[in-house]
Amino acid sequence: MKKTKIFFVIIVGLLLINSCKKDYLDTKPTSDMSPSTIFSTTKGGAMAINGICKLMTRQYLGTQGFNGEGTMKMYYGNYPGNHFTVNLPGWSSVINMNNLENTTSPYNYYPWYYYYTLIGNANLVIANIDNASGLSTEKQFIKAQALTFRAYSYFMLSQIYCKRWMDSNNGSSDGLVLRTDMSSGAMPLSTLGDVYQQIYDDLTDAITLYTASGLTRKKNYEPDINVAYAVYARASLTRQDYTTAATMAVNARNGYPLMSNTDYKAGFCNPTNEWIWSSWGSSDETLYFYSYHAYIAYNATSSAVKTYPKCISKELLYQIPATDIRRSVFLDTLTYTYNRTTGEASTALRNYARTLYPDMSKDGTGAYNGKVYAFMQFKIKANDFPGVGHLNHFRSSEMYLIEAEAKYSLPVPDEDGARAALLALNFTSGRDLNYTLSTNTGIALLNEIKMYRAIELWGEGFDWFDLKRWGDNINRKTFTAGGSFVTGLDVIINPSEKNGWVWRIPNKETDYNFDL
Repeated sequence: MKKTKIFFVIIVGLLLINSCKKDYLDTKPTSDMSPSTIFSTTKGGAMAINGICKLMTRQYLGTQGFNGEGTMKMYYGNYPGNHFTVNLPGWSSVINMNNLENTTSPYNYYPWYYYYTLIGNANLVIANIDNASGLSTEKQFIKAQALTFRAYSYFMLSQIYCKRWMDSNNGSSDGLVLRTDMSSGAMPLSTLGDVYQQIYDDLTDAITLYTASGLTRKKNYEPDINVAYAVYARASLTRQDYTTAATMAVNARNGYPLMSNTDYKAGFCNPTNEWIWSSWGSSDETLYFYSYHAYIAYNATSSAVKTYPKCISKELLYQIPATDIRRSVFLDTLTYTYNRTTGEASTALRNYARTLYPDMSKDGTGAYNGKVYAFMQFKIKANDFPGVGHLNHFRSSEMYLIEAEAKYSLPVPDEDGARAALLALNFTSGRDLNYTLSTNTGIALLNEIKMYRAIELWGEGFDWFDLKRWGDNINRKTFTAGGSFVTGLDVIINPSEKNGWVWRIPNKETDYNFDL
């Protein structure tokens, strides 16, 4: 049988630091460099970690849409959820999950390809760094970073290609191909329980090594102990291991206080004091029209934004209290009119939006040339054109929400703890000074937690993943039905449909891996 290597490509150090002038940016290809050369010293190992960081923001599969981690947020988290709207009925196959069982579609195999690329490179670091020349503390830190990458990648894959934990018969359902060394032959699927055990083991080992090393990272785009805790918190919440999730969430946010209102409204394009982990984005190291910010930032000069600006759902917007600063980063239509079929703004609403955000997309003469839509987002902007910005992966805000949900979900619910976490996120932070300690109990409290997850994390790639984890419906309405989705995207998809929201394993894996 002819073997394809598409899902186990070893390209560690593809983009390695060649000088310190640009921190993350001076790079060179190393296809002619052997692992023994790369890992002869800890400096080479650190460069390899830098290369994996860079893999999170590079173009894949030869098409503009697949841009590393940004694609995972946009195509797999935002588009198929309930709260992210865009006038793209021609994209219904992506937005309505129609490719989920199409095992030859690039939308089906991109996540598999991307995350196994990260895993393969992490495995190369793990297998070789112990023999590098250098301080033992440096080797410990580098190995911990690689373990963090591997755990994160397996967790993301499990959310897409595996059943919900609640449907897994306590983890006995099919999981993933657990490649944890340099072998690339055929392997059977492990169980979902085995996958989570590997994630837990990797993170536990990483935390031990980070602690033993005594070292800290230099840049926010590198993994560190807080990132390991954050991955642990997100993974254990999804696994319904609520005691662990609450503990890890508190650990992860240690040293990362919630950002100020000024920072919240600054555009989510530069790290703030609550960004636990991100990817680098700068004008001299950009994917141009292919970057995440070129697909979403309200001031991007890409056609993906100028023609199809991204919006919050009307229903979620009007759940945000008027006193909450998070409401102000979306275009409230007030008494202005807009097209009740497409959502495109009237001239008056368009002019109003531009008085609020005068840095909206312009042409070379300085004239506004982008469309405006009702409920358009102004949360995420770009630092430079066409769409340059740093890409966040974990924030301490999410950790408060994980803590709230985990404490609510304990076998003996800690509703007071859940309410305290919501108070810290919403009132103590200053996001809404009119927010008071919740009096909700039971399902009403859970629904409040869900609502604030949707509000706080809008546009950051969580919506579909949360709905799958909870077993909640996708339920979208057209403008005429009281929602803000165009015809063709107004669907109801319940958790039992679409293969239980489990993406099929791609043919490019099963054709290669004869054990599947």
